[in-house]
Amino acid sequence: MPEGPEELWVDEMAGPVVRPYAVAKGRARHAGGDALDLLATVQAREPLPDPGVLTPEEETILDLCRGPVPVAEIAAELALPLGVVRVLLGDLLERRLVTARSPETVSGRPDTNLLKEMIDGLRAL
Repeated sequence: MPEGPEELWVDEMAGPVVRPYAVAKGRARHAGGDALDLLATVQAREPLPDPGVLTPEEETILDLCRGPVPVAEIAAELALPLGVVRVLLGDLLERRLVTARSPETVSGRPDTNLLKEMIDGLRAL
C-alpha cells in the first residue's frame, strides 16, 4: 500500500525524521547568531505581510503571536523542535515581522509564575 505524504515524514519509532530539518532549510541556527531564550516573548508586528510570501509555519507563528507568546509555547503549538522554531523566529526577526523581549527578571531570577506555566506547558506535551 503506498504511503501518503504524512507517512513519509514519520518513522514509527523515531517520530518526525526529515520535516524539521527541511522546515529550517537545513540550518541548526539562525544566521544572526543570537538564539532566543526559551522564555522570551515574541509578538507579531503590524501590518502583517501578504500570506503568499510566508511559509505555512511562518504564517502560523504570526497568527500565534498576535499577542506576546513565549518561544517555548510557539514550539509546542507547532509541534516542532525548539531549535527549528528558533531558526524560524530568527528569520522573522531579521525581516522585522516580529519583535522579541527577553524575560524580565528580578535580581537575576526568572518569574516563578512564568516558570510554573512553562513546566505545566511542557508536561502537557
